[in-house]
Amino acid sequence: MKVLIVGASRGLGLEFVRQYRAAGERVTATARDDAGLSRLAALGAKPLRLDVADAAGASGLAWQIDGEQFDVVVINAGVFGPRAPALQTPSQDDFDLVMRTNVLGPMRILPQVAEALAPGARLAIVSSRMGSIGLRTGTSGWLYRASKAAVNSVMKDAALALAGKATVVSFHPGWVRTDMGGAEADIDAPTSIAGMRTVLASVKPADSGSFFNYDGQRLAW
Repeated sequence: MKVLIVGASRGLGLEFVRQYRAAGERVTATARDDAGLSRLAALGAKPLRLDVADAAGASGLAWQIDGEQFDVVVINAGVFGPRAPALQTPSQDDFDLVMRTNVLGPMRILPQVAEALAPGARLAIVSSRMGSIGLRTGTSGWLYRASKAAVNSVMKDAALALAGKATVVSFHPGWVRTDMGGAEADIDAPTSIAGMRTVLASVKPADSGSFFNYDGQRLAW
């Protein structure tokens, strides 16, 4: 298969690259800086420089993948931002960074990868259960929660727009021991990614627009 991972310099994105390469797949992956690009190259992936939060840089993805036909695309780039609870107003800078990265980023990338999908492709956005409205019981990180609720809406629109061409889903990766998740998280990155890869390999067109836990459980969103 030909696989594209957007946001793969470290953490979950890098583990996606590691596992798909170990399975023998041809992987193209993006990172924002030289260190990330070097890590991707060391795994045998084709590295591309991309920062989804930068308009000029993000718009250049299309020519970098021109002529490609990807079987799997994962949009993983994201930031958490402040962990403030509800009713603590975020600063303008924090709001702009989180929403620009987590929501506008995928909205910039999706139209470009839509032209580079193989027939029957599978496209995933890494979201978070924290963005679920139906399952919500807490308010910490309410800016991050808002951004992930919004990106699930973006995913649903993409699923409708790409109906008949690709199966589009979003994932809660679990609470994972990464720089974002912290050392006390429930699972490690290899477990999370192995689960999401299994689900991606099994989804059908009827699943398009769905929100899944990393282990395949459907989530309300």
